[in-house]
Amino acid sequence: MNLQPNTGTIWGLGLGPGEPDLMSVRADRLLRGARHVAFFRKAGRRGQARRIAEGLIPEGAQEHAMEYPVTTEIPFADPEYNRLLAAFYETCTARLTELAQAGEDVVVLCEGDPFFYGSFMHLYMRLVDLVPVRVVPAITGMSAAWTATGAPITWGDDVLTVLMGTLPEAMLAQRMADSDALVVMKIGRNIDKVCRALQSAGRYDAAWLIEFASMPGQTVQRLAEAERSVTPYFSIIVVHGQGRRP
Repeated sequence: MNLQPNTGTIWGLGLGPGEPDLMSVRADRLLRGARHVAFFRKAGRRGQARRIAEGLIPEGAQEHAMEYPVTTEIPFADPEYNRLLAAFYETCTARLTELAQAGEDVVVLCEGDPFFYGSFMHLYMRLVDLVPVRVVPAITGMSAAWTATGAPITWGDDVLTVLMGTLPEAMLAQRMADSDALVVMKIGRNIDKVCRALQSAGRYDAAWLIEFASMPGQTVQRLAEAERSVTPYFSIIVVHGQGRRP
């Protein structure tokens, strides 16, 4: 990578699960000193990452909204979904690269941790050989979710498995049965499928549904007692491990 002497840095800034006071000191410092702030959002929406950062972005900083061309309108398996998103990430990469090559540092706001199922990962892999890129890790949404239940997620030698609700039902059920502790993310419209898989694995009665963990409107309830036709995007299901302890 041949860089100009004054090339700026792209920062993948982990904001944590939702509450601004759960950000790291480093993330807070970088955000408050930023001249350029980029963030993802759904078209027509403010964006969750931008909401978390409200009041922390310096006056006069330039904001760069990166609007997804598609979210749930097209099935993930449709080739058009990948084509649209790939083109979107390429456009965002070009925009950020131009700023960095002009000597500007850019803070990219990332919900949760940038390297944990986040959109920034797709930019990182495109940017890393072009300009300096650094990542600030953060508390994940799943950590906030299991903390909200008031019980530890793992004990002793428990194995924790993180699953996406978008996986096939049979695969979900198999993984659920094989693990001690569970986190299920990306639930949304997959809630019925996830519940059937939990029942097949014998884990349904032990499951908790956490919505908007650490955010305004947080709810924590037994999955079996929840009204669950469709759950919000920021929903996580947790099954606690019951392993070895003194």
